[in-house]
Amino acid sequence: MTTADGARDEFPAGPASYPHAQADRAGALIPVSYDSPAARELTRALHAEQVGLYGRADAPEAARPADFTPPRGAFLVVTGPDGTALACGGWRTAAQATAEIKRMYVTPAARGRGLGRQILAALEGDARRRGMTQVILETGVANVAALALYTSRGYTPIASYVAHRDPHINRALRKSLAADPAGKGRPFRE
Repeated sequence: MTTADGARDEFPAGPASYPHAQADRAGALIPVSYDSPAARELTRALHAEQVGLYGRADAPEAARPADFTPPRGAFLVVTGPDGTALACGGWRTAAQATAEIKRMYVTPAARGRGLGRQILAALEGDARRRGMTQVILETGVANVAALALYTSRGYTPIASYVAHRDPHINRALRKSLAADPAGKGRPFRE
């Protein structure tokens, strides 16, 4: 199945309690609050992994949950069939018509299933439908899989947009979001 924004939808037909969710036997892709238990669990695991790689990382609590609340953003979690949180990612408004992708993470046990690609496509589509024309993000040089994902999705390097970042560690990227020519698709439920 293909989503309204042209991305391949690996999770057709979501549960009725989440009108904009997508699911299959592997689990569900659902919008959640940034301060939900599943989001907290995953963002803390991401933080621990980043500290292990780089010796430091931005604390997940530094981000405000309101930043990931529609219409200024969204936060998504992929859960397994048993409800286990497997992956997450969000976008927030960084500037006029600019979305910033944040907290992209897939648990080690769930890697290699395309969950990061699925979340990224859903976030880009939601940001586009909300009027964003470009997306920016940061990742670290040691996040080889993340850099490969972003490059394959059309992201290109830019100068750091966050003050005092270490250019030996941090990589800033940008992607233009083409308009949805058919006007199809709708943002995640507010």
